[in-house]
Amino acid sequence: MGFLKNIFKEDTKRKAFRDQLHNVLGFTPGELSLYTTALSHRSVREGADENNERLEFLGDAVLSSIVAHYLFMKYPYKGEGFLTEMRSKMVNRQQLNDIGIKMGLKKITIYNKHDNALKISQIFGNTLEALIGAVYLDRGYKKTQLWVEKYIISTHMFMDDLESIEINVKNKLYGWANKNGKVLEFETLGEKFENGRRLFTIGATVDGELIAEAKGYNKKDASQIAAQLAVDKLGL
Repeated sequence: MGFLKNIFKEDTKRKAFRDQLHNVLGFTPGELSLYTTALSHRSVREGADENNERLEFLGDAVLSSIVAHYLFMKYPYKGEGFLTEMRSKMVNRQQLNDIGIKMGLKKITIYNKHDNALKISQIFGNTLEALIGAVYLDRGYKKTQLWVEKYIISTHMFMDDLESIEINVKNKLYGWANKNGKVLEFETLGEKFENGRRLFTIGATVDGELIAEAKGYNKKDASQIAAQLAVDKLGL
């Protein structure tokens, strides 16, 4: 009886997980193990075959290809520079993180919820890329392309707004500093190991005064967030 009860529990869990995925994806997935891996952060599963980093690598390449094709068809008279910049805006870390949260990935991503730094990091954008990798392996390129265009690009990316967005907040801040004779610097304020990873604290200083600081698992992401906070604080 205990054996049958365990099987019933397992079937119930699988059905609940499949239903959750259907709500996020808009379709019923095939190979559930792929999606379990795609949703598993390395803070809870360290093995390369258990966490989502390999699928994130694959999904990043698939998404870049789909976005490139979408832009090529949408803007037939725009040059390579414009297309490259638009692709960067569409697939940047903050944008994908925001989309991942809106799609409900924060609720179903498997990560160390006691790690407060993870809650404010970019892991949900990474998870979204891993999910794209899983969809690609599960359903093939063409269906993944249609899914990304419908559920990610058309639903969450507003092209007119993206065209007018500054692609690099740091460049905007440097431009303001140069124009106003200010000395802008990004400094590493701290570095520590957290859950087996290096966590950096980067500060944006203007004429030696700390304006904003942010944390991230790489210096580039942390400095971009610090730059955005500084831009907001300075009212630029």
